[in-house]
Order: sequence, then structure tokens, then C-alpha cells
Amino acid sequence: MTTVAESDAEAAGDSGRPIFVELFLDLVYVFALFSLTKTLASDLSWTGIARTLVLLFAFALIWALTTWVGGALGLERPSVRGHIIGVAAASLLMASAAPGAFGDRGLLFACTYAFIHFSSIVYFLLYARDPAASRRNGRIAVWDALGAVGWIAGGLVEGPARLGIWALAIAVEYTAAVLGWPVPGLGRSKSMEWQLGGERVSERYRQFVVVAFGAAILTTGTTFSQHEYTLDRGYALAVVFTIVVLMWRIYIYRAGELLTEAIARSADPPLLTRAAAVCHLVMVAGVVGVAVASDLVVVRPFGDTPPSWATVLLGGPALFLIGRGLLDYTVFGRVSRSRVLGLVLLAGAAPASSVLPPVLVALLAMIVLALIAVANLVATRLHPRTAAPPALG
Repeated sequence: MTTVAESDAEAAGDSGRPIFVELFLDLVYVFALFSLTKTLASDLSWTGIARTLVLLFAFALIWALTTWVGGALGLERPSVRGHIIGVAAASLLMASAAPGAFGDRGLLFACTYAFIHFSSIVYFLLYARDPAASRRNGRIAVWDALGAVGWIAGGLVEGPARLGIWALAIAVEYTAAVLGWPVPGLGRSKSMEWQLGGERVSERYRQFVVVAFGAAILTTGTTFSQHEYTLDRGYALAVVFTIVVLMWRIYIYRAGELLTEAIARSADPPLLTRAAAVCHLVMVAGVVGVAVASDLVVVRPFGDTPPSWATVLLGGPALFLIGRGLLDYTVFGRVSRSRVLGLVLLAGAAPASSVLPPVLVALLAMIVLALIAVANLVATRLHPRTAAPPALG
């Protein structure tokens, strides 16, 4: 007899929709991004930005690999659901340790991160039946061991050295993944070994962006609730919430909807999938920047706008548009002119940020995003477009 959970998993696997346990994992990642946002807001400096990016890349890599393991082994397996719940629990511990990751909780963060990686490898080796899977995971284990050495070594030291060691460790992990985890004598993974259904991939990417939007809304609402209610803060809340809404609208416009078709039509679907992963990671970083800006603006809508504040107020939307433009190119083989014009307008608004209060700088960013959303709507009516992915490679 098929259980309700198995039916849910099978339906999700057929349609590409995430199953409930994956959505449970996503809830943990809403908290993880919220934690990173609040941490960066409390230390808005170039060092703080670099630290946040290192931690964001670490969380994103775990999320991506967990998604792949679930899809590769079969979401209908109870053991797979148990594994994802275990990753969620460990990720929750990592998210809780993130604010002190460059302080007294560095070793806890590093050990938990390494544990998630190795537990995933062990799990895959136990349940994967294909002999090629053992060789593939052996290659991954070698690189993960190198990365773990860096993470734990960084957790044992203090000061600026920790950031440098961890940045090197995460760079090694991402480089190894891009190159197929090459190991002398064991070869390297072929791109087709990592191919999942296009619909599942695109759906999970969309979900990751939704997680980032959820963290932005959680940050904004929490900050507003923790301070005295004033009309100025009400204005700020309306502006920053509208920014999030407009970014969501810009994301789902065309390329987000046609990503599945683009992957299916691509001459190299795995390569296109990896390209789309980069696009979405850039967009998520931009949304995190907007969440930080929301936190700052709601607390102090008026007054001076320090350069660091202007960086996230205008840089967050700009980074999102860069990722969105890359997604345009991935799906259509071209970049929408509205993305480029939006970046130009945001850059043009930068000099004015030094004489405007934070809420008005945020309002300028909102207007730019609104113009792009309107341009998208007009283009949809006038020029229907289908996916035409470029020849990547």
C-alpha cells in the first residue's frame, strides 16, 4: 500500500515540485538567511560583507548538494526524507552559530559544516547502487576532506586569518565542483552524472529565491515590530516592502518561467543548469543586500546616509539585476535592455545618496525597479518570447 508521504514524493518527482520535507529544509534556510542579514546589518563594513558572502556560499553549497542527493536517490525513499531532516537540523545549528562564526562559535560552525558534507557522502555511499557512484563520491570525499581541513583550521584561529582561510576553503570547494572533483587515478565527474530533471531543477532554484524573499520580509517585519511605531517608519516599511515585491515580479518575468524549457532544449543541459545556479546565487546575494538595507532604513528612515548604507540600498538591487540579466542570457541568449538601463539608473543615483536620507535613497531604488517591472509588462504584451539558450561551453 502506498503511503501518503510516498504519494506526495512520487507526485513531486513527476511534476518537479519539491516535497514537504524539502519545504521544511527551506524554512530552516529562511532563518539562515535572516541570521546572515541581521549579522551583516550589525557590522556593515567591507570585512562584514566578505564574511557574510563566505557564509552565504557555505549555506548555498549545502542546500544545492542536498537537493541533488534527494533527486538522485529518489525522494520517495523514507531514508532520503530522514537524511534531509538531518541536514535541516544541522543547518539550523549552523544558522544559530552564524552570528558568532567569526567569534567564539567559529569551531562549532566549521565542524557542523564539515559534518553535513561527510554525512551526505556516507549516506550516498550506503544507498547508491551504481558502482560509478562510489568512485564519484570518492572523488568528492577527497575534495571535501581538503575543504574540511581549511574550515576546521580556520575555526581554530582567531582574527582576520579565519576569514582568509575560510574564503580559501570555500573557493576550493566551488572550484572542485565546477571542474568535476578531479582526482589523480580516479578521474573527474562528467557533467551528465549530475543531471536532474529540468523541471525539478528550475523549481528548486525558484524556491531558493523565494527563501531569500522570505528572509527579507522576516527581517523587515521583525525590525519594524521591535521599534517604536512612527509615521516615518511606516513610510520606510511601505517602501522597502514594495522593493521586495517588485524584485519578485521582475524575477518571475519570462526567464524564471521558461527556465525548464531552456534546460530541456539545451545541447548541454547540465552546463546550463550550473549556469542557472550561478545566476540564482547572485540574485539571492542581492536579495540579502536588500534585506540588510530594509533593516537599516526601518530603524532610521531619515538622517545622513553613510556610504556603507548607500552600498546596500543601491548595490542590493543592482546585484539582483546583474543576476537577473545573467538569467536572461542563460534562457534567451540575450540580456534585456531594461536590466542594463536599471543598472545605469542605480549608478546614477549613487552620487545623490550622500545628500538624501536613507528612505529617499530606497525610494529611488524602488522607482528604478518599478520602471523595469512596467517595461517587462509592456514587453510581454508586445513581444512574446520563447526560450533560446545560448551555446554555453
